[in-house]
Amino acid sequence: MGKSRTDSIPVDVYIQFVRSLFDNVHMVLIGAMCHAVIALMVFWRNGEPVFGWLAAILLGVGIWRYAGMLKFRRSGVIDDAESARRWEREYIIKGSVQGLALGFFCFVAIYIYSDGYAEIGAVAVTLGSIVTVVGRNYGSPRMVMVFAVTFVAPIAVALILHGDIPYVVLGLLIFPFMFIIKASADNVRQVLFSAVVGHKQARQIAQRFDRALNTMSHGLVMLGPDGRVVVANAEAAHLLSLASPDALLGRSIHGMLMRGVAGGMLALKDCRYVEAQLTRALREGRDRKVLVSFSNGQHYEFSAREGNQELGVITFEDVSQRVQAEEKIRNMARYDSLTGLANRAYFHEVVAESMESGDRNRLCGLAVFDLDDFKSVNDTLGHPVGDGLIYAVAERLSEFADDHARVSRFGGDEFMIFFDRIEDEGNLSRMLDDIFANLQGEVDVAGHALRIQMSAGAVLSRVGDTDVDAMIVKADLALYKAKELGKNGWRLFEAAMDAAFRNRQVMKADLRNAVEAKSLRVVYQPIVAMSTMRIASCEALCRWDHPDLGPISPAIFIPLAEEMGIISEISSFMLQAACFECAKWPEQTGVSINLSAKDFRNREIIGKVSGALAASGLAANRLEIEVTETALLDDKSLTRQSIEELKAMGVRIALDDFGTGYSSLSYLHKLPLDKVKIDRSFLNDVTQNPRSLELLKGIVNLSRPLGLTITVEGVETFEQLKILALDVKPDLVQGFLFGSALSASGIETMSSTVWPFAQDIKTAKRAARR
Repeated sequence: MGKSRTDSIPVDVYIQFVRSLFDNVHMVLIGAMCHAVIALMVFWRNGEPVFGWLAAILLGVGIWRYAGMLKFRRSGVIDDAESARRWEREYIIKGSVQGLALGFFCFVAIYIYSDGYAEIGAVAVTLGSIVTVVGRNYGSPRMVMVFAVTFVAPIAVALILHGDIPYVVLGLLIFPFMFIIKASADNVRQVLFSAVVGHKQARQIAQRFDRALNTMSHGLVMLGPDGRVVVANAEAAHLLSLASPDALLGRSIHGMLMRGVAGGMLALKDCRYVEAQLTRALREGRDRKVLVSFSNGQHYEFSAREGNQELGVITFEDVSQRVQAEEKIRNMARYDSLTGLANRAYFHEVVAESMESGDRNRLCGLAVFDLDDFKSVNDTLGHPVGDGLIYAVAERLSEFADDHARVSRFGGDEFMIFFDRIEDEGNLSRMLDDIFANLQGEVDVAGHALRIQMSAGAVLSRVGDTDVDAMIVKADLALYKAKELGKNGWRLFEAAMDAAFRNRQVMKADLRNAVEAKSLRVVYQPIVAMSTMRIASCEALCRWDHPDLGPISPAIFIPLAEEMGIISEISSFMLQAACFECAKWPEQTGVSINLSAKDFRNREIIGKVSGALAASGLAANRLEIEVTETALLDDKSLTRQSIEELKAMGVRIALDDFGTGYSSLSYLHKLPLDKVKIDRSFLNDVTQNPRSLELLKGIVNLSRPLGLTITVEGVETFEQLKILALDVKPDLVQGFLFGSALSASGIETMSSTVWPFAQDIKTAKRAARR
């Protein structure tokens, strides 16, 4: 706040001081009348005309001053420091005139017309006036000083002028009264100034407290020592549906809560509970929070704590949005966002709690459901359609949920159902049959008619003999078996599955050790040229000799390696070994290696091939990489890029198992292939079925004009070889007819050998020409 130039006090305080000068205006008139009466009495006693005139002047000046003060009382407005100074100047001018008149009267009475009564009257009237100076003029220090000088100085001067030593001493001793008057007025002004400022600050603090109290988002009430409300804010009144905070004053905790009961918001039992908790918190001096749900759906949180001076504080707020948000978060943490079913964690928690309660000897069941070939739906139709299919399955499975059957989306395309009470194995079988029957049929997802096909594994256990995790593991083993047996069905867990699973896990560990120790070995199956019946190339094959189980079929350990994610390590091992051995063979003999789909998903395969060629010194055109349609389907763009880079290095590329995939013909002109290897399935009945022969001939006739070398796999009999030589005429053949796979040294030895079938084939060709 700004300062006035007067006494360096705040403007509003200065204005209040100036206003105080015009209080009790009637006392000014009464004082003037007293002055005039004393002067008149002196005139009546000594008959000196001057006192008569002074009586008239004192009365006139007093009336003039009184009239000015009345004018201020009627219409005087002080809005700022300037108007306050203007009114103060007017007050000082008129007060100075009155002070001079009174001082002149005293000087005349004491010095000029020395008279005992006059002297006593002058001193008496001055003393009476001095008393009022401090009390009514403290607001203007200049006015106090003017009155002090005009009242006291004339008397002191008059006494000194007498010349008599006692009078002089008395006169001199009167002068300090001027400073006493000023100091007294200053003290009064300072005290009042402090009081005004203190009151102002207290009022500001009270206003701020009131504003803070009534703008709180919480309702707040303070209780006195008697347990009744002494302070309440607007939010407290609003939350309790009252018109104003004053309506809460004087109420007890019980009365305040009963207001909620009367409004139908709070049940009586809840009222008693909340009252007990809050009362206990106040009594113990500890913070305590109580969440109360009202019948209108709102939620209030009450907090109580003991305050100072035996005051208790209760705050409460509407936490409905927070409770709703917490409930939403809780639901998000417990339920799957797509299907609304319990998620893995919550399902596990609920099932564990269910198994811990009730009869521990009862039978319970758990079934794991998995969509068959779900990946192909996502890959071909997109994830939104896949999500729609999952939602449709969830809807059908949810029909079987009740108090004794809990359904969960366990993740991805996997669902689980826990049956809390099962009578026997037959009861579980009937329920699973009913579920599968309900799942049959097609569902429409975004205009696509999709058939639901699922596999399931189930386990039946006594509650006291198992736990959730053990049941899930066993159900998964049964599911794996159901998938293995052809899908679209369910299997019940058997002890043999557990043994098979354990054996499988042991085999995985042994395979990992074998790969890390490089104890696998590579053998080579000859690929024979039809024109010369000599080895033109060979296919590198991996073999694993288990120390306890003996030789393990690649059909077993290669899928295991893919499942474990170590197939690339096996591919790297075979690349290095095959390139190293082939470099020792005659230059006309090459080697082919079959890489997995995972190899082509990793850009490191280019470096591995380049490194193996460089380390062995093998010419790139003697290495052939066989790629399966599985790898091509997995990631066409990345696989094509890798094939093109290998081709640019000089490595030859062969399409393996041609004819077994979904779109083999499209690859013949889209990919930079050198060779096509026709799958053995085309030779199975070629000697008996003319249609098979025509199909085989058609594939060869499609491939050869494209400049592709053709290999037929799976040749096991001379009759098959004869038909190939006479009618199909591939470039190369491969199969057990030419013996089992050989070691690297065996290939080196046999590389220049002509197979004995050569003469028989020539004879057959001559006979055919006749």
